[in-house]
Amino acid sequence: MADDQARLGEGQQVVHTVTSARRNIAAGLLSGVLVLTVPGTASATWPPSEGSQGNTKQSGSSSAGTLISKVTYSGSVRANGSGGAVQPVSDWTPPACWYEPRSVAEFRNYVEAMYTETINTPGQANYAKASVGQFRDIYKDGKYKDYNEDAADEGNWWVAVQNPDRLNDPASWECSELPFWVANNDNPGVPQAVTPKILAEAAYAAIRLPDTEVTLAPANNTKVNLPTWAWLDQAEFREVSVTASLNAGSLNIQATTVAKPVALKLEPGTGDAETYPASGVCTLNSDGSIGEGYAKGKADLTPPCGIRYLRSSGGGVYHLKATITWQISWSGTGGAGGDLPDGTFGSTQDIRVQEAQAVNR
Repeated sequence: MADDQARLGEGQQVVHTVTSARRNIAAGLLSGVLVLTVPGTASATWPPSEGSQGNTKQSGSSSAGTLISKVTYSGSVRANGSGGAVQPVSDWTPPACWYEPRSVAEFRNYVEAMYTETINTPGQANYAKASVGQFRDIYKDGKYKDYNEDAADEGNWWVAVQNPDRLNDPASWECSELPFWVANNDNPGVPQAVTPKILAEAAYAAIRLPDTEVTLAPANNTKVNLPTWAWLDQAEFREVSVTASLNAGSLNIQATTVAKPVALKLEPGTGDAETYPASGVCTLNSDGSIGEGYAKGKADLTPPCGIRYLRSSGGGVYHLKATITWQISWSGTGGAGGDLPDGTFGSTQDIRVQEAQAVNR
């Protein structure tokens, strides 16, 4: 069964297959080993916000053969796989997978659709049919009865889903439990159970950042030993945010992740250059801008943010790299919040440097 193509867009729902669950169905059943999570116990830290869980409302929505993530994203959201993604400055990465709740109707419809599709597909291998049949039996007439229909208002099925930005990441195997039942307001008992923080971390990966092209004076063509001023306008480089929301089963939570530009690093593209300041790092001004715009009368001044090239680029160009550091924070349902690792995003600009022409008098 082919996976749905996940796409991110402003206010658009993320749709993707619970691939890890299917892998584990096949691996577990064929090996004769089935690991089923025991429902969690009530915990003072669960649910993750006051009033976020209660009686289950059955929506019954499903897609034939697939379960889809109920997480939606809004704000400055980039298309899945496109550019503009913030890069963490450390080895931290957003979650590759997590667990979400599903109503009895949603989970039953998913399993039955998967079973029907597998059994009726021409040429389908017998072991695949046997595996999906055994999986269905667990929930229909085995460990559980009729998908826990009699307890539909008392809890939810929890299933593994993948972060659409990390569909092919081996880390998605970490969510390896088969779907399991959890009573309302009980802790699911798995470390990857979705919380506002996990939503915030997923939103981190979904943020679309503006292209990092600094304004230069002179623009793109400069002279040897002539200070080149560089700056970022406050109106163009302001904070951006993405809100990730989940309304699934009886869980209703959200988190907003905010990225704020705090510094610009200039790398001239050659060792024959000096930066202002010497570190090449221009910090945020009090008005939210970075650097200072050039104006007539400043020719003899040293720019607070800029470059001075010491050698001509000849017939070519230097590749100036401009990288912005973004400070990341989040806030979520129930007053939760905090900081996430800083991120960077940069791009290059071509700079042509010419020899200054002497004037004979």
